[in-house]
Amino acid sequence: MQKGIHPEYGDATVTCACGETFKTKSTKKEIRVEACSKCHPFYTGQRQQVVSTGGRIERFLKKYDLENGNA
Repeated sequence: MQKGIHPEYGDATVTCACGETFKTKSTKKEIRVEACSKCHPFYTGQRQQVVSTGGRIERFLKKYDLENGNA
């Protein structure tokens, strides 16, 4: 590596929005993140609520009351 053209690589502190902090290596001294392994649903096993909006055909049938075979 050439001298004088690369940034300094050293210890860094990562801070999550949930308050968790840990040390790593980076060219920055401090890094802020929104989700970490302590609070992200993928790592914690918690599932996010998924809202089912229904399909286009089901909404059409419901809108025109065609679900029961009414024409």
